[in-house]
Amino acid sequence: MTSHGAKVLMGLLCALRLTTNRVHVSLNGKRTVVSIPNGPSALAVKEAALGLARYAAISQDNRLVPIVEPEILLDGEHGIDKTFEVAKKVWAEVFFYLVENNVLFEGILLKPSMVTPGADCKERATPQQVANYTLKLLKQRIPPAVPGIMTKMTIMSELIAVSPSGFSVGLYCCNQFLSGGQSEVEARLNLNAMNQSPNPWHVSFSYARALQNTCLKTWGGRPENVKAAQDALLVRASANSLAQLGKYTGEGESEEAKKGMFVKGYVY
Repeated sequence: MTSHGAKVLMGLLCALRLTTNRVHVSLNGKRTVVSIPNGPSALAVKEAALGLARYAAISQDNRLVPIVEPEILLDGEHGIDKTFEVAKKVWAEVFFYLVENNVLFEGILLKPSMVTPGADCKERATPQQVANYTLKLLKQRIPPAVPGIMTKMTIMSELIAVSPSGFSVGLYCCNQFLSGGQSEVEARLNLNAMNQSPNPWHVSFSYARALQNTCLKTWGGRPENVKAAQDALLVRASANSLAQLGKYTGEGESEEAKKGMFVKGYVY
């Protein structure tokens, strides 16, 4: 949907289908993206938050753990302070409507994007700045009852168990963040910085492109490259593991891993 040029992605249909199709999985995810350059308008933020809350409520009604993904897109020339202010508004609205829809906080996972400048911003942020802004936002907006927060990039396996109450409970509880178009190295350095000091949560990752990019380019669809691609994936996975322990340095990374993966105007 759009409001005065501000774009919001709505994806409630997949959640509604849960009411008629019994699926044998324990986690269910929905992403809502908000774009900064044209606002976002109050209506866009409200609709984004309400859609996530309705999806989460439907998921829990169907004995699933909803993965709530409020993503702030990288598009734009804005600085990190602007991202922080918009994210505060979006997250506040999301949790307001989660309460209004009687969503159990203990039964959700949060998968937001990190707080970074816009992709076209001339003033870049250091990993420590990204960590400081993101952790500050978490502490100001996330209720302590939320068991897991996942920083965005997108391959992550959670161990799952079904509680006596019927809710699916993730045994691996963490804050997982999206990479959102950052380079493989940048996403890890930012995650690593967030694990340099104590915080209320274990901060981890949920990466797609920032885990798979080098691997897929190494493979190139050619059978003879499978082993090399597997080795590349292992390197990326090991680097992520070090970053969520606060032990990643970025040394020895290839130039390919340092290239940004932001796609301007990307449509989900």
